[in-house]
Amino acid sequence: MTLKLSSRFRPALLAALVFAPLLSVQPAAPAAPEILTPKPPATPRINGPTVFGVRPGSPFLYAIPATGERPMTFSAENLPAGLQLDTATGQITGSLAAAGEYDVTLGARNAQGTDDRIFRIVAGEKIALTPPMGWNSWNCWAGAVDQQKVLQSARGMVASGLAQHGWTYMNIDDTWQGERGGPFHGIQPDPAKFPDMKGLADTVHAMGLKLGIYSTPWTTSYAVRIGGSAENPEGTWTKPVVPRNGHLNRDELPWAIGRYHFVQQDVRQWAAWGIDYLKYDWAPNRVPETEAMAAALRASGRDIVYSLSNSAPYARAADWARLANCWRTTGDIRDTWKSMSGNGFSQDKWFPYAGPGHWNDPDMLVVGSVGWGPKLHPTRLTPDEQYTHISLWCLLSSPLLLGCDLDKLDDFTLGLLTNDEVLAIDQDALGKQATSIGIAGDTAVYAKPLENGGWAVGLFNLGPAAAKVTVRWQDLALSGRQNVRDLWRQKDLGGFADDFSATVASHGVVLVKVSARP
Repeated sequence: MTLKLSSRFRPALLAALVFAPLLSVQPAAPAAPEILTPKPPATPRINGPTVFGVRPGSPFLYAIPATGERPMTFSAENLPAGLQLDTATGQITGSLAAAGEYDVTLGARNAQGTDDRIFRIVAGEKIALTPPMGWNSWNCWAGAVDQQKVLQSARGMVASGLAQHGWTYMNIDDTWQGERGGPFHGIQPDPAKFPDMKGLADTVHAMGLKLGIYSTPWTTSYAVRIGGSAENPEGTWTKPVVPRNGHLNRDELPWAIGRYHFVQQDVRQWAAWGIDYLKYDWAPNRVPETEAMAAALRASGRDIVYSLSNSAPYARAADWARLANCWRTTGDIRDTWKSMSGNGFSQDKWFPYAGPGHWNDPDMLVVGSVGWGPKLHPTRLTPDEQYTHISLWCLLSSPLLLGCDLDKLDDFTLGLLTNDEVLAIDQDALGKQATSIGIAGDTAVYAKPLENGGWAVGLFNLGPAAAKVTVRWQDLALSGRQNVRDLWRQKDLGGFADDFSATVASHGVVLVKVSARP
């Protein structure tokens, strides 16, 4: 039997036959990335480091990081003389007159409950007893940074809740500079971009956050702004004509160290503004300039974290550890697997130089919305690669500096940055850097001893397909049955004899804490 269709139905049938295959092969919308971090409870939970370093006589600012339902009231038992607590904001301010160590009991209370923890304040020569955590403007705004964007980012740090997990520093990178002048003859801010640097610092401090600045000993910065030296004693500067191939990165003008130096003048100006962090950027890093800046910062009357950039020569690693709080061990990071993994999995040789007060730095975090200028894009790292990125940097005891737009933090990115058990690995007071203890094919195991006697262990898969990764207790000098806790999921996995294995996704990680059975 032959079925005949009326001519008025034929076009519709033909269209259905033509387009049906196309519709059937349309790719499904990508699945939302899995958020492993549990939501914090409504009850108070005090986060952040358990130790804090300050120099006698320096201004003290520490905002107790705590999650939980607001309003919240804070307390601090055995707070040493010279320090005061704002019970509503949790900000501890003041100054300590003499060296010493003080065990303070921090407390937080809300309608749902209470929490407390011991917090050790160490007044002495060392600061940055745990790696700095915060934000830097370069990977987000680059040359488009200005005062409003920094202020907006500081507000985003607070509004997003990141400050409740210990994220503190708001660091301005290159292109803030104007001309030399002012009462200290230091570099002044570009008035069109930063009309009131002191006011910005005061506003950031009132939020419980800290402010950082950028400089270079060259006559000209990477982004072609005035540097910390000059070819004339007045320190005047004319924007140079940049060669077609960009900077030369050696001792040739405009990227060279001038005959006249203005380290003292610049540091006095930063201290007057209330700066808390310095990124000192040139290549190759050299000891004389590093030493001169270290001395000026120490004499400034403020605790200014001193970070060297970039690609610090390994041959002088002992000098960087002696003089600076952080130093870049790599070139600039990008939001690709090759760049991130290349920076992160190359740190073993730097292990002897890391510890409380001095940290190896494989560069900033490239999660969230990044872009190196006004046009931003979501990071090109996959979700698994982002878990590897955060896990590895925490195991390495690296400074954690965000480079993203803090007003565009989606739930997945917030989950990456607010897992307090993961962040605690980076902030562990023992200050040991993880090293690789097992490499097999495309898999690697990194382990880090912790202050409480346990170990943080990352099971990494650098290959193209899922793979089984194993950590053996004998490689950690452990024996007997050990408890294993999944830190991203904040979940105990049970006791294991001899070893622990997990199937790890391509470019992914399983991050665990190994400790003796109770």
